[in-house]
Amino acid sequence: MTDAVAHFAARLRFETDPSDVRAAQVAGEPFVLVDSRGDAAWAQGRAVGAVHLPAARIAAEAATTIPPGIPVVVYCWGPGCNGGTKAALAFAEAGYSVRELLGGFEYWAREGLPVETDEGPLVRAPDPLTAPVLSVACDC
Repeated sequence: MTDAVAHFAARLRFETDPSDVRAAQVAGEPFVLVDSRGDAAWAQGRAVGAVHLPAARIAAEAATTIPPGIPVVVYCWGPGCNGGTKAALAFAEAGYSVRELLGGFEYWAREGLPVETDEGPLVRAPDPLTAPVLSVACDC
């Protein structure tokens, strides 16, 4: 195996993207999506179906929150934040099979995937820079 093959195969084992996570949710695949941000960020908005477990609490609370043996996908704010990486490390150290969501909550929301707040669903249009935009024929 070449270095490049090993590198990219490892990335795909430990990283995933928002559309693949959403497809896995819809398909009913067994995993837990974990939002590792703080309380204020969680209240502001999160991926539908996520469980809230801030990174600093993972070591102490993972086993009582998520059954051992269940795969985990973690996210934080976005690509400029390493909180998701820290959370993934904490879950790996606790013995979980874990993947990090590339782009974090930012790209989940920018792709127009389901978001909720403490008040309920939050509908966002997809960002044309990150998600395909369906064009509507116009008789202009």
